[in-house]
Amino acid sequence: MKRFLFVLFGLLGVLQYQLWYGVNSLPGSVELREQVALQREGNAKLVARNQVLREEIIDLRSGTEALEERARNELGMVKEGETFFRVVGGSLKSAN
Repeated sequence: MKRFLFVLFGLLGVLQYQLWYGVNSLPGSVELREQVALQREGNAKLVARNQVLREEIIDLRSGTEALEERARNELGMVKEGETFFRVVGGSLKSAN
């Protein structure tokens, strides 16, 4: 009977060691779950960004309005017959 209890306690010790310090230990499992959650969060942000880019590509391919808007904002282009005014902001002085 003593030998049987010794074997059981030894087996329990080995199992506890595997649970806390082994290859697939409990703390390692928790850390891995946290990493998976962070990766899923990052993937969700990338999916949203890709959707915005996909919509922009469709908009650029389908019409000229988006293309014209980009030309105006990024290249500073102006339509023929339009007058371009640049407003430069200065510091506002109080009237005291």
